[in-house]
Amino acid sequence: MDNDFTADLQSNEFDRITQEELNYLIRDLDLPKCKAELLGSRLQQWKLLEENVRISVYRKMYEDLVQFFKMERGLVACTGIDGLMQTLKINHIPLDLRLFIDSSKLSLKAVTLHNGNTLPSIPVGHSVHNKELYENLKILMEAVNYDKFKWQICGDLKVIALLLGLQQGFTKYCCFICEWDSRVRSLHYSRKDWPAKKSLEPRIMNVENQPLVELSEILLPSMHLKLGLTKNSVKAMNQEEAAFTYLREKFPRLS
Repeated sequence: MDNDFTADLQSNEFDRITQEELNYLIRDLDLPKCKAELLGSRLQQWKLLEENVRISVYRKMYEDLVQFFKMERGLVACTGIDGLMQTLKINHIPLDLRLFIDSSKLSLKAVTLHNGNTLPSIPVGHSVHNKELYENLKILMEAVNYDKFKWQICGDLKVIALLLGLQQGFTKYCCFICEWDSRVRSLHYSRKDWPAKKSLEPRIMNVENQPLVELSEILLPSMHLKLGLTKNSVKAMNQEEAAFTYLREKFPRLS
């Protein structure tokens, strides 16, 4: 150990860690509540903290944010987003954010994402019981006051279809952009231009419910589009050509 550092330890004249510096350290290490309290306790035991540093704050570090969330019909949602952003010291500009909605077999979740990816993502809705259904998405949009902020929406094609009120399953008009007919298989790879969908009125062209968002606020899911285009391109390939044979050899387990 360096002699100067040893002398500082013995004289207790070295700079100790302040509350703000400890908070930044815990944030940078991405520590949960229990780990943050353990780290602070160890530093305090080694006399590396200022005397006014409080370790107990990490036991209730979430209390400042709980007031902005409410649980309703199995969904925990942020009902006070302006206050949440202010507490997190983030300037809330709805035009700079987009709302990402996704679901799995275990949960339904909604997160705000910054368009420039310079700000962290903020969870605003979560449920472990509600499935990916129109009624549940309607509850979510009402809980987060979507009509007030009008964020842009991104998600997979199923979420977008539900938000726009489209009927689920193998329907005739399943596209929310144009009037592409899924039943006319003879034209799928020959006709390139399909008329744009003029309206999203219920009971017209497989629109089942009233849309929850405007079509202009939808951000197309690029990853799903790329995978879908690749799938359709492979389907259109001549199965006797060398290119198709090459793909079949590279991916033998795919049908």
